[in-house]
Amino acid sequence: MRPQATKQFAKMFFNAVGVDAVPGALGELSSFQELMEKSKEFRGFLENPRFTRDEREKVMKHFSGTVGLSANTVKFILYLAEQSAVATLPDLVRAVNAMYLERKKKAKAVVVTPVDTQKKYEETLKSSLKQITGRDVDIEYVVDPSLLGGILVKVGSSMYDSSIKGQLRLLRDDLINR
Repeated sequence: MRPQATKQFAKMFFNAVGVDAVPGALGELSSFQELMEKSKEFRGFLENPRFTRDEREKVMKHFSGTVGLSANTVKFILYLAEQSAVATLPDLVRAVNAMYLERKKKAKAVVVTPVDTQKKYEETLKSSLKQITGRDVDIEYVVDPSLLGGILVKVGSSMYDSSIKGQLRLLRDDLINR
């Protein structure tokens, strides 16, 4: 499916649930996406055009009670199935999340560290990232022991690398280019 179509589906979903309900709805879509990844049969059921809308609705109502999906989310998933666009769900989740962060004037940062980060440094890091980005920042931490020391921060498409591994890579590249 074209990226433009995914963007249109994301806008539709965003407008249908409303800006304040987006975090909860994203959680529902993510849970549903995990369910589809675990069950190829279920995914095939939604993608197969031989099944009618009524058949899909019955199954989705059963799953919505089990997984805890709202009526809006179920309706939207059924719409995606009708449009043969269920496979776009991972891209759609990313697009809706990006729209939400943009609307709320927020950014998401992924901070990679070699060890667990202490919470007392989180506010300092958030403050520094807010100065750089001009937005409030939600931080997701990832532990990667291969960094050796320092941190790696990714905000959108920007990467800030102050890790020892990154500095060694720069030094190696500098020595090779001489």
